[in-house]
Amino acid sequence: MGLAFESQAPPSQNQPGPKPPRPPRPNYNKLHAQPLPVKTYPLPPLIPHNPLSILHVAFIYLSHVIFPPSSQPQTLMRAYFSADTRSFHVTDEKIARILWEQGFFGKGSLSRSEPAWLQRERVRQGLVLEDTSEEVTRKRREERKQFKNERARLEREAIDEKLAEEATGHIKSNGHIEPSVTSNVNRTSSSENVDSQNPASNLAKVLGERTLSLGTNEPVAVPSSEVASDISSFQLPQSVIINQEHFQLTAEEAFFLVYALGVLEIQDPNTSQRIPTSRLLSLCRSHSYFPPKPPSSTTPDDPFLISYVAYHHFRSLGWVVRPGIKFGVDYLLYNRGPVFAHAEFAVIVLPAYTDPYWSSTTELQAAVKKRTKKSWWWVHCVNRVQAQVKKTLVLSYVEVPPPVGGEEGIIDEDGDVVDIAGFFKRYTVRELILKRWTLNRNKE
Repeated sequence: MGLAFESQAPPSQNQPGPKPPRPPRPNYNKLHAQPLPVKTYPLPPLIPHNPLSILHVAFIYLSHVIFPPSSQPQTLMRAYFSADTRSFHVTDEKIARILWEQGFFGKGSLSRSEPAWLQRERVRQGLVLEDTSEEVTRKRREERKQFKNERARLEREAIDEKLAEEATGHIKSNGHIEPSVTSNVNRTSSSENVDSQNPASNLAKVLGERTLSLGTNEPVAVPSSEVASDISSFQLPQSVIINQEHFQLTAEEAFFLVYALGVLEIQDPNTSQRIPTSRLLSLCRSHSYFPPKPPSSTTPDDPFLISYVAYHHFRSLGWVVRPGIKFGVDYLLYNRGPVFAHAEFAVIVLPAYTDPYWSSTTELQAAVKKRTKKSWWWVHCVNRVQAQVKKTLVLSYVEVPPPVGGEEGIIDEDGDVVDIAGFFKRYTVRELILKRWTLNRNKE
């Protein structure tokens, strides 16, 4: 006759209360409604069975042809080139918000991505009650960590309780095991210790008597009855805080905004004069090396040219391109932006020398072999990292054309590119998706 084992554990006396509701998220669909900082003028919808709709579409189309509207703003946005950081700085907060909200360009110099140093400083001094995006992410990760620790603790307690019952319990006449008093006492004491160390369990007590500091010796007390209802509308006096953060753009982002979109102008920080597009291209090519090279000694496979061709390629396809140094790649491709979803693809940009010019001499062959040499160990490491973060690795090969001379009308005597469109047409991009092969998933 078999024995029936039952474990009747009393309910925990210190059950954690319900989690406080998360603050409402911003309306990202409204904030990032425009994918690029340019204006578009789409035609109205066409209704075939309505003659007035056809006339309306024809009128709008002819008006755009005769009087074409401008997609660029009336006043161009301004940025300054910094040779020390090899980046482009934007000091106007309004322009910085436009560039971030309309295309996710650039980053804050004191922030991870979105410029939020001023907001974090106000939160730190107790001047505002709203959390920044970085603070929300930190709290979400902390909640996830606490949940995993609590789950591990409960599993460990269940195992310890079972072992204690098997070691100290005695079998009754009816065949059931009576839980020992010692195991219950140990479980209760351990849960009390964990709860005393958990600051989230005392949240209700803290909200009962909440005091907000203004950075001075005079705190402002908020009644407990108003905390739950009027916490969002409670306003604190604002103090003057100088924003020490500036907005910075990479060379690829700045040149794309200047050349491709025409919404930004780069100024010399010493003379405050506008830098022409051809001179800006030479400046970016020179500072892609360290130390910077003169424009006359640049080559068709400059680091800036290779990276910008790939950046322009993916931006033209509608992707939101962000730096991918966090995951060991060149770029991350987002469908709409970082605030909507994680990046789907991780891109590594590699130069390709398939033109016969690069194999014409022994010296060129040795130089090409040195630049393109990659080991399978390197590819495996990068691909393994992308597989762990659930991203697809894309190898973007940029075909490097042979050098051009001044007789072709593309480069002048000073080394500046005159025909920028014709210069970039000589480059082509091909993509290769690389996925990690696993036996369990890909054996068929």
